[in-house]
Amino acid sequence: MYQRVGGIAYKKDLSNTLLLVDYLGNPERNFKSIHVAGTNGKGSVSHMIASVLQEANYKVGLYTSPHLKDFRERIKINGKMIPKKNVTEFIKHHKPFFETQALSFFEMTVGLAFEYFSQEKVDIAIIEVGMGGRLDSTNVIVPEVSVITNIGMDHTAFLGDTLSAIAKEKAGIIKENISVVIGETVPETKKVFETMAKEKNAKIAFAEALSFPDFETDLKGTYQLKNKQTVLAALMVLNQQNNFQIPEEKIKAGLNKVVSNTNLMGRWQVLQKEPKVICDTAHNKEGLSYVLKQLSEEERNDLHIVLGFVSDKNLDEVLVMFPKAAIYYFCRPAIPRGLDVILLKGKATEFGLKGTMYNSVKEAYKSALKNSKREDLVFVGGSTFVVAEII
Repeated sequence: MYQRVGGIAYKKDLSNTLLLVDYLGNPERNFKSIHVAGTNGKGSVSHMIASVLQEANYKVGLYTSPHLKDFRERIKINGKMIPKKNVTEFIKHHKPFFETQALSFFEMTVGLAFEYFSQEKVDIAIIEVGMGGRLDSTNVIVPEVSVITNIGMDHTAFLGDTLSAIAKEKAGIIKENISVVIGETVPETKKVFETMAKEKNAKIAFAEALSFPDFETDLKGTYQLKNKQTVLAALMVLNQQNNFQIPEEKIKAGLNKVVSNTNLMGRWQVLQKEPKVICDTAHNKEGLSYVLKQLSEEERNDLHIVLGFVSDKNLDEVLVMFPKAAIYYFCRPAIPRGLDVILLKGKATEFGLKGTMYNSVKEAYKSALKNSKREDLVFVGGSTFVVAEII
């Protein structure tokens, strides 16, 4: 599994997925969909859109990755996880095919999601890209609208080492005559999106150039403001297509109830009040820059940071952003891909970050709580997998 072990598990090819959906009878053709890609925010955007459509009385499938606590978080209908029986029966029934074709974990999961959404007759499914876009296993759908949140320098070993190269991979979800919404751009990525949209005869809307009412959302990270703008642009495009009716009051209600409607976790999530504990799954330069800025604006006395990363993280790029005036609790997430805590502490010391090493995330978190006073603030992050262990 890519999330656990890294690049060795990544399959940069759609041939297996095409064989799989053909074998399953092309279930992805039996429901409408929205396809969401991007470096940061695609999970939040997917959950926001799903929540709004639920409020508008649609039966909504939601496919996202990775999960935090339970594999079944990846596949939901109206906020409810796929039943365990559906997962086990799917594998049991199709196991010979999976083994013969040597399908990856992600490919099988995509097939499971598509079959489940088809069987349950969802009105629409929000499908989040795993990585990139052009060669991602989800890129066999023909959506009502494609959404690309933003472009940052992440997964460069697979997607390219320039913003334009990464944008080109993510722009691979743009389909012939299908509208595309772009959340954020810089000049070099905007050019890529405009060129691809023109080639595909796809209408393109840039969310950052549009104006919408200032709806509230229950997702409290400041970075959600840009995600919300992207969502509103996608809903505008969807509303312009005759088969969808999403009134303003449903948009307002849906944005206000993302957590309760979809059970989203780990986005600027407050776990307790005294001391205040906040966790966030931001794990790359762009995502962490927003989170750390918001963290600096929080009222508190001492700041305690429980920190761990995966082994392929560019530490020079991210550690420089972390505050020196904090007490650090270094740890390794309990996955094969987790970064060795000795390496993390050594690198952190180079950037003036001082703290103690711990054998596990839970041990680090427990120590941070023990050392904190009521007026202090504890932040847990650096990796999705660090957050998963303490939620």
